[in-house]
Amino acid sequence: MRIRSRALRSAAVVLAAGVGIALAGCSGVNTTSGPAALGTSNDINPQARESVREGGNLRLAISAFPANWNTLSTDGNELEIGEVVWPLMPRSYNIDATGKLSVNTDYFTDIQLTGSDPQQVTYTINPKAVWSDGSPITWEDIASQAHALSSTDKRYLIAINNGFDRVEKVERGVDDRQAVITFKQHYSDWRGQFAGNAMLYPKSVTADPETFNHALAGHITLTSGPFAVQSTDRTQGRIVLARNPKWWGDKPKLDTITYSVLDRSAYAAALQNNELDAARLTSIEDLATVRSSPELVVRHAPGNLWRHITFNGAPGSILTDPALRVAISKAIDRQGIANAIENGLVANPKPLGNHIFVQGQEGYQDNSLPFDPDAAARELDALGWKLQGDVRVKDGRKLEIRDVMYNDPTWVRVAQIVQGDLAKVGAKLTIDTRPGQGFFTDVMIPGDFDAAQFLFSGDAFPLSSIPQIYAYHPDDEQSNFGRIGSPELNALIEQTLNELDPKKAVDLANQVDRKVFEEGFSLPLTQDPGNYGVRTTVANYGAPGLASYDYTKIGFVS
Repeated sequence: MRIRSRALRSAAVVLAAGVGIALAGCSGVNTTSGPAALGTSNDINPQARESVREGGNLRLAISAFPANWNTLSTDGNELEIGEVVWPLMPRSYNIDATGKLSVNTDYFTDIQLTGSDPQQVTYTINPKAVWSDGSPITWEDIASQAHALSSTDKRYLIAINNGFDRVEKVERGVDDRQAVITFKQHYSDWRGQFAGNAMLYPKSVTADPETFNHALAGHITLTSGPFAVQSTDRTQGRIVLARNPKWWGDKPKLDTITYSVLDRSAYAAALQNNELDAARLTSIEDLATVRSSPELVVRHAPGNLWRHITFNGAPGSILTDPALRVAISKAIDRQGIANAIENGLVANPKPLGNHIFVQGQEGYQDNSLPFDPDAAARELDALGWKLQGDVRVKDGRKLEIRDVMYNDPTWVRVAQIVQGDLAKVGAKLTIDTRPGQGFFTDVMIPGDFDAAQFLFSGDAFPLSSIPQIYAYHPDDEQSNFGRIGSPELNALIEQTLNELDPKKAVDLANQVDRKVFEEGFSLPLTQDPGNYGVRTTVANYGAPGLASYDYTKIGFVS
């Protein structure tokens, strides 16, 4: 994305959808107001169901047509795709703005941890729950997905294990509507296996590697949500969802939801021209456009998207040496980046200091290494990178780093700031912009970068993404695009996932985070301000914070 997601689980990847350039000196535009921190509230114009009128079409935007509607796959693991699919597919828990969970009773009547040695979780499926062809959702759908994500069959191109590599077996319970998952190793984030950014797909999608990888590349087949796909048009860039006639839960207030493919820079103008009803805002100019329109309002709740720089540590890369990556990290002024790109968007810009938890989320603490260009220069000297003119050289190789990003003004602005910072310590940064379409397929997955910029998206299950991104297994890279890791980090991650005490798991996760900084894995920059432009008549939709949407309640009020 454009806002792109990668790791659609606890950490979904978001391509660029950058927060547009926030120019200093634009003090005439008020900064956003609203909830002060993630995990305290959201801003969605909450209305009781009876206050929302029947019918209507909610017009939303995406920046590209879905490459693959299977969000469990490497090609489909993008946040924007997830946002289209959420109204269509089962998830096990509803999440409120504080991150509190409640069982999604549309799909499951009960979910219980029924054993700890071995760990065992029992899912009891709502007897009314069916796929869009009328066939029941059963334990076999859960078992099939568990197998597909287990990494036992490498032909499945999965984006994340999501803990299923720790599952021993999935068995039928008292009937076909109950699944019993038995773990061979403890899994601390077991509640998130079918929740948050994760969804349950039918066994027809997950039972076969070829189907899993490619069958949903052009369209989605079986669904099970309050909405179903009415039509898709890749040429016109249009997706229309309509009420699912087989839906057994509360009737959706909306008739349809329409997604139109638009360049992100056009979102605010499309809102102003009454072509959209809601859209993410990414610049001060966007905020000003929305505020100038009486029929629009800015909704604000700090988001769980966060921008960062990922380094490439694969053999042959200029940044293979972890000590070099750490020195480069210390030379980058993250507070300066926060000031430059968020001034005017938030009242007090600050860099993000954690890879696992976002600011406002339980468990967040700043584990980052300090900005220290003098120390960076000394460390580069000690590593044998000696200044020759303006650029350091070692063994005849210049310290030149190619920074790859989606062609977005904010990403380029970040790269220019980093370029200036690194020049001060004798490192040369080259800015390499790419189109959004195919960014992960063509750039990130094959490792065509020295450094790369995109966004991750978190959810209420932050531990699930730890092995997906930060563990390193050469035969199962998942979202470890930089091929960076160590046996020590893998062991610490394993200890974290094995801890069923939530507080102890959080403490261990922060130890993992510090180790990730110390290996020079990547550099968190800033957290998304969470600004949305929304038509004043839209109810139960806007800036969600950590919360999941109730798609049956979204609609319009007079």
